[in-house]
Amino acid sequence: MQISELYRDGTFGLSVEIFPPRNESGDAELFKTLEELIRYQPAFVSCTYGAGGSTSKRTIELCALIQNQLHNTATAHFTCVNSTREELVEWLQNAFDAGITNIMALRGDPPAGQETFVPADGGLKYANELVTLIREHFPKMGIGVAGYPECHPEASDANVDLTNLKRKVDAGADAIYTQLFFNNEHFYQFRERCSQAGIDRPIIPGIMPITEYRRIQRIMSMCSSEFPADLVGQLEAAQDDLEAQFEIGVEYAIRQCEQLIKEGVPGIHFYVLNRSQACKRIFDALGFPETQENIAT
Repeated sequence: MQISELYRDGTFGLSVEIFPPRNESGDAELFKTLEELIRYQPAFVSCTYGAGGSTSKRTIELCALIQNQLHNTATAHFTCVNSTREELVEWLQNAFDAGITNIMALRGDPPAGQETFVPADGGLKYANELVTLIREHFPKMGIGVAGYPECHPEASDANVDLTNLKRKVDAGADAIYTQLFFNNEHFYQFRERCSQAGIDRPIIPGIMPITEYRRIQRIMSMCSSEFPADLVGQLEAAQDDLEAQFEIGVEYAIRQCEQLIKEGVPGIHFYVLNRSQACKRIFDALGFPETQENIAT
């Protein structure tokens, strides 16, 4: 199913996000994770790029595997990084030829060693330009874009950030998937500001279950999200106990998702970090149905 059709009938859209592994052992572990999570019949599985677009071809390969072997819709991440317009169109054609009809259109992070994003010669600078390019060459593609409940780290303020989001929507985005957050109030306020700005696309909260305190600290250092003091206190008290950290993170995510669902979100997008255990616990607690069929061929 395409992103453009996914949220139209009020059906809740569960989706999960993975990244390309670095080696064969990682591939095997990811396949196990996908087999576990696809039993919950997510609307789609999205696959990211590596740093600097280094795994862009691998992204297409994994998306094709998800669709052809695991029989689940895939969404390929697509960025402006290190690519000319011609190379971007070529990548889109390769994705289309592989049967991929959903794209997550993102500007992308600056390559290693760059503090600010610099487009390639003959390339694109902003995600809204990427959405325009997709619509120009592949008008029927489903397109998701990123939203930032607590403001993009590079935006001067929330109003500027919202204006940039509106440009992506006006260019043809079908749905908005947010950066991770741990305070739901930020999401609710963001959703209200989007409504006031005339942004009428589905807004899907992005949730990253905490499984290890040190790992989430590294991730949080790269984004502008608030880390609630009570959650930090619990994790710090358990910093020598990985099992306790996992339990704290999973229980927090369950409560967070329960509240979001009560507030009528059209779906939830889970950043699973290529592991299934935490999300399985959350999905079961939320009552998402699981099929027992063998989904792999």
